Amino acid sequence: MLAKITSGKSVFGVLAYNKIKVDDDHATVLYRQKMFDSLDGKFSMKDCLDSFYPNLAMNQRTEKVVFHASLNPDPKDKLSDEQLSEIAQAYMEKLGYGNQPYIVLKHSDIKREHLHIVSLRIDETGKKINDSYEVARSMKICKELEQEFNLVPLVKGKREFEIPKKINCWDGDLKHKAGNTIKLVMSNFRFQSFGEFLTMLEHFNLTAEEVKGKYNGILYSVMDDKGNKVGKPFKSSLFGKEAGYEALQKHFETSKVAIEKEKIREKLRPVIAKAMREARDKDGFRKLLKEQRIGVIFRTNGQGRIYGVTFMDYQNRAVLNASRLGKECSANVFNDLFNGNQKPVELPKYTEISHQAASPDLSSGSVFGLLDMPQSDGDYEEAAFAREQEYGDKNRRLKAKRKRGRGI
Repeated sequence: MLAKITSGKSVFGVLAYNKIKVDDDHATVLYRQKMFDSLDGKFSMKDCLDSFYPNLAMNQRTEKVVFHASLNPDPKDKLSDEQLSEIAQAYMEKLGYGNQPYIVLKHSDIKREHLHIVSLRIDETGKKINDSYEVARSMKICKELEQEFNLVPLVKGKREFEIPKKINCWDGDLKHKAGNTIKLVMSNFRFQSFGEFLTMLEHFNLTAEEVKGKYNGILYSVMDDKGNKVGKPFKSSLFGKEAGYEALQKHFETSKVAIEKEKIREKLRPVIAKAMREARDKDGFRKLLKEQRIGVIFRTNGQGRIYGVTFMDYQNRAVLNASRLGKECSANVFNDLFNGNQKPVELPKYTEISHQAASPDLSSGSVFGLLDMPQSDGDYEEAAFAREQEYGDKNRRLKAKRKRGRGI
């Protein structure tokens, strides 16, 4: 079982996030601890806020008062609502929140059912709950619960990243789907150019174009399976700053540093070279790479000539144009290899380096830390919510500072 914990300042915000899931029939209330219960048993923001008010009223010093955790059992664990409630209660008790008011909701917006627990980090006297080494303690508790409830154990502290599905343009709610996909790509993959970012988006039936002028921006469009744009484009501002032009430029820079530091190119080269030697055609090449959790996209012209190749390393969360791997992996080499060119193709030879993800830094909040990663399409909304709250808090402080400066 995997547990993810976030903190925040806005109680209303985290409750509103869960209310949206309930209203969309993607979440239900399983259990309440020291919380007012509505007459119909449904989720009520007013009841939750009233339940939290006594603790909040006593608070004097703690800024981030919200405790928001998600518990993620393995998909193979078939658990009843009663069992899920017991697991949530045991988790909160062991972590030190057993006497706190909290509410447990089961989310089913993705294939893997998981729990969300909303509580406070301050007790009824206004004192902050001890959160020292909370992540490490949480991991230990999850292992204990795996044994107590006979759950499928989490291997090496992480679960493999599940490649999300493409957007189905006929399902409706395209704005929501586009926003979620953009956040997923930005939160989980490293890429060093707009072209690599675009390749990743197109893999999920989404595309983008840069708009340059007095103010630089990005327009996003959903596509059908044939690559045709569907509906009106969306301005990046609709999805927050993290989907905008400046955020992308910063992402390119941080990705370059991370890719070099983790030697991702060095890990990819021997794997790709081996597949090039063994594959007889593009389909065989794709199959060999897929076994190593690597995707590949070939771009061809009207005559079928390969003019571009991009690799998506799902294991190390990186998108790389083939040209970054050296001239031995250029588009011309792949064209000669798979288009029946009579010339002998000189295949690359590289020293093999184990192709595996870098070990996660459990003590850091790095956006690339494995424990911060969504496990399938949908989970990344939790991380996005936490970031939105943080951005909101910073913006409010800046606005207040400007007002004081103007004497307002």
